[in-house]
Amino acid sequence: MTTAPALPISTTRTVVADVVPIRASDDVVKVRHAVRARAVEIKLSLVDQTKIVTAASELARNVLQYGGGGLMEMEILRDGGRTGLRLTFIDEGPGIPDLELALKDGYTTGGGLGLGLSGARRLSNEFSIESEVGKGTRICITRWK
Repeated sequence: MTTAPALPISTTRTVVADVVPIRASDDVVKVRHAVRARAVEIKLSLVDQTKIVTAASELARNVLQYGGGGLMEMEILRDGGRTGLRLTFIDEGPGIPDLELALKDGYTTGGGLGLGLSGARRLSNEFSIESEVGKGTRICITRWK
């Protein structure tokens, strides 16, 4: 298994957890709506809502396109006086053989702009990725209020 350098992941208490399957293109829209609803619920600013919804959309598309489908787990986090939204995208696809390369701006295997993983990383306060060739990928992002 390969792991990319990660931003620190907080140790927090999970308040709410949801699971959204990602099996078809309509599910990407469902992910965006679910993330927006939770972001509004925890009173993220409009800018932070936009950032996490954009990152979620990119990662959900990757799960579908490259991982053959999977799921998103969504958690509302409480850590002292702050609140956050953690999204974990999981697939059992082919995995990513070179995470360092995959996280570079402009890198793509699908003809897109190559901003999905690197863009999601920039739009998040916390980001981690684990991938094993032949077993799949797990990406976790968090946006804090």
